[in-house]
Amino acid sequence: MIRLNLTVCAVALLAASQLTAFPARASDPNIPAPQTFALTDTHDLIEQGLHAEPTEYLGRKAVRLTRPGEDGAGLALLKGSQFHDGTIEVDIATKIVAPPGQRMPGFTGIAFRSAPDASSYELFYLRPGNSHADDQAMRNHSVQYISVPGFSWPKLRRQWPSIYESWAELQPDQWTHVKIDVHGRQARLFINNSPNPSLVINGLKGDNLDGAIGLWGYTREESYFSNLKITSAAPEPITNDGEIAGTWTVNCLGDAGSFAGTMKLVRQGSTIAGLWSGDLGPDQPVSGTWRDGYVELTVSGSWPQLPGSVTATLAGWIDKNSGTGRMKIENLTDGRWTATRKE
Repeated sequence: MIRLNLTVCAVALLAASQLTAFPARASDPNIPAPQTFALTDTHDLIEQGLHAEPTEYLGRKAVRLTRPGEDGAGLALLKGSQFHDGTIEVDIATKIVAPPGQRMPGFTGIAFRSAPDASSYELFYLRPGNSHADDQAMRNHSVQYISVPGFSWPKLRRQWPSIYESWAELQPDQWTHVKIDVHGRQARLFINNSPNPSLVINGLKGDNLDGAIGLWGYTREESYFSNLKITSAAPEPITNDGEIAGTWTVNCLGDAGSFAGTMKLVRQGSTIAGLWSGDLGPDQPVSGTWRDGYVELTVSGSWPQLPGSVTATLAGWIDKNSGTGRMKIENLTDGRWTATRKE
């Protein structure tokens, strides 16, 4: 039976959201020493689709990124940076130079775990022009996460509203201190030394578990960066190759109802098929895709007191004999799922 105890669901979700810090273990010889980049010149930068130059902004030496031409983004990778888990801290400012009449809230961010050619990376970016907008939807787009390639902001926003972006107190044209805390597939974004994160990502989408750090900018703006520091931590012992084939016990905890069941799945290449039994009904077909341990699954079934069928969507990662990620039933419930492989 599907359970609709909202108080229990809320308490469980709150408990799952209590996050701990992940300090670096500097005494471990296997952890890289902290790296600092003053960013007072461009000697440490590799331009990937934009122009970097030394400058001074609001009284401090910095690097300015610009991108001429048509709308688009670019990176400046930091030479010698190699980041797996730990923290990244940097000061960022965005100056809008779009022509009058063109709305431009800004796009300035930090990429991490980037491939050498910038073909793939994780990214947090700031949109300070949205922070004080009159429209609440725009305000909610102040800080955002994307993963290149494959998980652009339109895709993440439409598939999982409000999960990969949030509001934050930002000021256009002013320096903002940014800290990114990464541990395994979890990342948290902190603004201006706040003890509380502005955005929490459980289940980073990218294929890379380590890579370079990059400064990220966009057209019709000037992006400024100063005082970047990388502090590495002990890596989470995970790999991106988890196998989904097998029998799984699944629990889905949502904001307006929870459900559970058993999945029996097979995989052929990137295609997943199988059966679900439990809440939503017996022997319901499951279909989905697999990519190096990242899965997206759908199963249709029945929901109490609703006519017809509903479709549940699960997306997340498989690690050996466990799995976790986001789940939703459109217009009904949204939350997290966990799975355990049965012997």
